[in-house]
Amino acid sequence: RWCVQPDAFAVLARAVVWQQLSVVSAARLWRRFAVLPGALTAEGIAAMSVDTLRAAGLPLRKIGYLHDIAAQLLQGDLDMGAWQGTETAAITEQLVAVRGLGQWEASMFLIFCMGRPDVLAIDDAGLLQGISAHYFSGDPVSRSDAREVAQAWGPWSSVASWLLWQSQATLPMGLEQN
Repeated sequence: RWCVQPDAFAVLARAVVWQQLSVVSAARLWRRFAVLPGALTAEGIAAMSVDTLRAAGLPLRKIGYLHDIAAQLLQGDLDMGAWQGTETAAITEQLVAVRGLGQWEASMFLIFCMGRPDVLAIDDAGLLQGISAHYFSGDPVSRSDAREVAQAWGPWSSVASWLLWQSQATLPMGLEQN
C-alpha cells in the first residue's frame, strides 16, 4: 500500500539518514536516530547537540545536513506549505539547492511526502534493479535505458516505480518497515 508521509521534515530527515548507505546499515542508523526525542521535527533537530546526534551514530556531514534543513525550515527559507500548487521541477530546484539534498532526496520527498504521481526516481538503485529485472532479463541497466523504459509510464511514473519497488520486496528509505 502506497502511503504518503505528511511530515515533510521527517521525510527529508529519513532521506538524509538513508542516503548512500546499504539497506541494513541505513535501517540500523534510522532506528537509533528516530527514537531520539525531537529527532523528527525541525525544532527538535535545531535544538539537538552534535554530540547527541553523534551518539546515535550519525556522521558529522549528515548532522550538518539535518541542522541546515531544520534551520531553513524554521527561518521560512523552505516554505513547504506553499508547495501544493507548485510545479514538480520548481520544488526539485528548491530542494536540491539545500546542502545535503540531491535529486534522489527530492524525488523521495515528492513521491512519499507530496504524493506526486509522475516522479521518476532515476537515481534509486532499487528502481534500477526493478527495471533490470522486468525489462532487461536481469542485465545491468543504464539510467538512459531506464529513462527510455519509463517514458511509457507517464503520467504515472511514481506509481510504476512503486510497483517495481514492491516487485523487488523493497521500498526506498525502508518505508515498508513503518
